[in-house]
Amino acid sequence: MDVNKIYNNKLITVEEALSKIKSNDSIVSGMAAAEGREFLKNLHTIAGAVKDVNVTTCLPMGDYEYYMNPDYKDSFKMDGWFYSPAIRKAHKTGNISFIPNHLHLAAKKRLFHRKPNIYIGSGSLMDKHGYISLSLSATYERDIMENSDIVIIEINPNMPRTFGDTTVHINDIDYVIEVDYNVPALAEAEITEKDKKIGKYIADLIEDGSTIQLGIGGIPNAVAAELMNKKDLGVHTEMLTDGVVDLYNAGVITGKRKTLMPGKMVATFALGTQKLYNFINDNPAVSLMKGSWVNDPYVIGKNHKMVSINTSLEIDLTGQCCSESLGHIQFSGTGGQADTAIGAQMSRDGKSIIALYSTTKARVSGQADKQTVSKIVTRLAQGAAVSLSRNDVDYVVTEYGVASLRGTSIGDRVEALINIAHPDFRDQLKKEAEELKIW
Repeated sequence: MDVNKIYNNKLITVEEALSKIKSNDSIVSGMAAAEGREFLKNLHTIAGAVKDVNVTTCLPMGDYEYYMNPDYKDSFKMDGWFYSPAIRKAHKTGNISFIPNHLHLAAKKRLFHRKPNIYIGSGSLMDKHGYISLSLSATYERDIMENSDIVIIEINPNMPRTFGDTTVHINDIDYVIEVDYNVPALAEAEITEKDKKIGKYIADLIEDGSTIQLGIGGIPNAVAAELMNKKDLGVHTEMLTDGVVDLYNAGVITGKRKTLMPGKMVATFALGTQKLYNFINDNPAVSLMKGSWVNDPYVIGKNHKMVSINTSLEIDLTGQCCSESLGHIQFSGTGGQADTAIGAQMSRDGKSIIALYSTTKARVSGQADKQTVSKIVTRLAQGAAVSLSRNDVDYVVTEYGVASLRGTSIGDRVEALINIAHPDFRDQLKKEAEELKIW
């Protein structure tokens, strides 16, 4: 088999790829940095030739014209599994809608609703055996590819080569587009004093030999910094981020005590800085596996001492977490929060942790400027999405301490959560809780 000949026969331009789109087609893009940038960047150029093309994305990295510009809303509709800042900005154009989901079921449920015509993603250079790597995500990509009429991959020499469910043979790809752009990266979040306090509380809950799930941002970075004195940690996480690199290089992450895929750092996608991409490139210690497996709570629960760490936007006094919307306005997505939180509690000696600042700045009716408000509230904002039910909340951490809610009554929860609220709001929360007879 001459794999180079097969590859060359499948090589097309971006323009040729776009010409394969028809009105009413359904297109699915790879997740985050695994998306096909040049394809999406130029999608709007065929607006005059198509109508009602649906594009399904998850955490897109680009401010693409096809959905940012309201002039194209008759040609393209976008549905998102997880909103990025660009989608939040463009949501008001009226051609964008959110897909409620738990990440491990995202592909399965979407395929139940709609068959994709085209999958577009990115990948690394082909090796001598004819294999390319989908590089930065195996979350839903393989499931979508296997059910799409046409599979198109942008081959980029800058994409890291990863192992696991990202490995695909050229025979399973219909067309390739050769590109050369920098891998989309996120700036490393700065760690604030609040982050450090929260990070210390969380690190104290993590025992040697635990397997951890970390996200991205100031709080997860602070947690990683506080874990430097731990021993033999493992990784089973939805998103692989920069925080694991320093821990691995310091000998903290070894995976020796993992009960599921020992020695391997398991994730379903990777997103961070170039430091992370250099680390995972050709690294057999990292396995990117399908999200339907990685994020399955029953799979997560097979890890002994599994600890999941997630953040939330708002939590009420009964434990309901809104982690994805500001009132009725979609902000991000459920993602794998429920997957990992429930899975960690299925684990022997496992723990699920929700972290948030005690306060934030927000607009209050009748006030011209943003006001400081509590993120621990008696009632969630009107229209708020409950990302994690109160039945599934374990530990809650703010800069003022830790509330352990597992097995507690509503009355116990009210007291515990008020104790970690900002001191300026505790009396008001007590008063409101009493008036509403929450307990």
